[in-house]
Amino acid sequence: MRHPQGSTAPDEPLVVRLRELKDRTGLSLAALAARTPYSKSAWHRYLSGGKRPPLPAVEALCRLADADPAAILALWEAADAPAPPDPPDEAPRGRRPSWLPLWLPVSALALFGAATAVAAAVALSGRPGSAPAARPLTSVPRCHGTSCQGVLPDASFCARDAQTRSEVTDPAYAVRLRYSPSCGTAWSEVRMRVRHAREVSVRAGENVLTASYPADDTTGTNSPMLPVTSPRGVAACAEVDGEVVCAGLEGDGPPGDRD
Repeated sequence: MRHPQGSTAPDEPLVVRLRELKDRTGLSLAALAARTPYSKSAWHRYLSGGKRPPLPAVEALCRLADADPAAILALWEAADAPAPPDPPDEAPRGRRPSWLPLWLPVSALALFGAATAVAAAVALSGRPGSAPAARPLTSVPRCHGTSCQGVLPDASFCARDAQTRSEVTDPAYAVRLRYSPSCGTAWSEVRMRVRHAREVSVRAGENVLTASYPADDTTGTNSPMLPVTSPRGVAACAEVDGEVVCAGLEGDGPPGDRD
């Protein structure tokens, strides 16, 4: 069944699998929005079949669900493939094509049949409906500098080379200023021993970005990213159970990197 361009159906394999992955994460739509660059309404459309999700959204959901992306990427690409054309009407059996002359030699007829068979095999192997090979996920950062602003580090692969440049610790929590040299970004990270609602923010000058997580969200730890040329002068803060704690760099000397 054909659907409007850019949409899917609620019962299509891709949509069903996306809903299974969402259930596996245990996250609400609001929590998914906080953990990825996509809004709550966008996730609702992706998971209901109202809109076909972009590839980065599928990859982000696989990471949050700790799932192997190969199979679902094959479903994503299959959903992207155009529908195969209707087969042509079959010619009546036993009739020679009207353009084939009666005097054509037997050897030429055999050559014509072989060429037709080869052409059919090539056409069948390249049909749009054939299953495509799954593309491997890349670990190259998906953004740099200003294109990363507001994006979460896990969804952009910027966390791959992240460094902890400042840290405030307590028996109940740890607040860290994280910096990615490859992406040119900084963000705040909070780790807690006990579940609490929390607000995680990063500030550089007048630029401030914040993410809020409910107490039942066990995966939300990071603020969105800010583009920076250096982590010096950036403040990473977290408000946990009414208490605000910030980590930031001070002084002129470069701090030692802590992974």
